[in-house]
Amino acid sequence: MPKKKKVKKSKKTKFLKKPKITKIKAKSKNENKILEKKTQSSSSDEKPEIKKIKKQPTEKRAYNLKEHVVYPKHGVGIITAVEKATIGEIDIQFYKIFIEKEKLTLTVPINQQSKLRPISSINQINKCVSILKTKPKIKRTMWSRRAQEYDQKINSGKIYELAEVVKDLNKNTDIIADQSYSERQLFEKAYDRLKSEFEAVLKVSPEEVQKKMDKALGRVQVSEITE
Repeated sequence: MPKKKKVKKSKKTKFLKKPKITKIKAKSKNENKILEKKTQSSSSDEKPEIKKIKKQPTEKRAYNLKEHVVYPKHGVGIITAVEKATIGEIDIQFYKIFIEKEKLTLTVPINQQSKLRPISSINQINKCVSILKTKPKIKRTMWSRRAQEYDQKINSGKIYELAEVVKDLNKNTDIIADQSYSERQLFEKAYDRLKSEFEAVLKVSPEEVQKKMDKALGRVQVSEITE
């Protein structure tokens, strides 16, 4: 009998199993917050922050003790002290300014010197005298608007504008009936501010300054009218 041929069995091809894809669940907001806190705490533990005290920015102008300065809203004052303080981790230097007319002490930081100015020079005082000698400007606008303009000029701190207010509100007499109450208030405020700066610059008595200003304004005293 013929021999049976052996049939070779074909090798089965093995298929690789697909890897299982595990879906990563999104972390909740609370878990994220906890992780952020942990990372922040770990970073802060590793590198502690060194807080530096910042210095206050300064301006070029420096005033000395017992020097006269002008604060726009209050007038002439004198520097009584230069002090230091730490506010909000910042070293701050400030001036103590005493306003004699108002019996008031101001605290002004050195880096806010835009609110201060030195007292005027003698040339500026002489120019103010010449302004007082000129004729007042008569405006036909409503008094409320004019009063607001005068008040802004008084609080501007500019000596020439102060002299203009004194000149425009001057009635050439001390008789109260010649002025309304609000007019007289503004006039006296501007007059006293200007007078105090005259005193600080000229270094003369208040009586002499008053005579100089009244002469420039052509003011007549009540005592002279009664005579």
